[in-house]
Amino acid sequence: MNATSASRAEAPSTEPANNRILVWDAPVRVFHWLIVLSFAGAWLTAESERWRLMHVTLGYTMAGLVAFRILWGLVGTRHARFSSFVRSPAAVAGYLRAMLRGRPEHHTGHNPAGALAIVALLGLALAISASGWSVFNDIGGDWLEEVHEAVAYLMLAVVGVHVAAVLLSSWLHHENLIGAMITGRKSGRPEEGVRSAWRSVAALMLMAVLGFWWLQWQSAPPAGGLADTVASAKVKNHDRDHD
Repeated sequence: MNATSASRAEAPSTEPANNRILVWDAPVRVFHWLIVLSFAGAWLTAESERWRLMHVTLGYTMAGLVAFRILWGLVGTRHARFSSFVRSPAAVAGYLRAMLRGRPEHHTGHNPAGALAIVALLGLALAISASGWSVFNDIGGDWLEEVHEAVAYLMLAVVGVHVAAVLLSSWLHHENLIGAMITGRKSGRPEEGVRSAWRSVAALMLMAVLGFWWLQWQSAPPAGGLADTVASAKVKNHDRDHD
């Protein structure tokens, strides 16, 4: 009986219900905007030696945020769990066909196409962080730096497609999906909502990120010294290779 109720609650429809229910818990929303801020900041500081520490710090932040999101995707609230929104390729194709016809199914949580974008963005963020760490520590050579840049451009492209799809879905469903990621509330049936926003978990995550940024700031070299520090480290690595 419970399985039947859950199935009905998850069943998509072409039109959203009128009730405003809590769908996105606070950890999901804080993660979303922190990863946006981190990627945007890392992108803008990528070519500047002066802002290299900020670039590296935001890269580490992305890695930590993705690790948290994976964990929360396993143990978090209903619509945050991967098991509730990751669908098969056939489901994604069916949703995209319905969208092209102008009548996509309404999903209370992530729709199948959005879920695909989220999984892709999580994977790309991890790839960027790992390759960036290797480049910063002079591991792998120039080819890895090119990979790092290529993955960053690919993630930017996926972000662009994702934003365009969100705007299109908002228009088709007459629902502000960007606003929903701020308030946490969407249209749906009462039984589809989550019971708790888990603000305490979101607060701990935010404190951890801000604490990490503060520690990085405290360890920053004097103005103008970061480039010299990085260059000195590369010279030492180069000399060590010749020993």
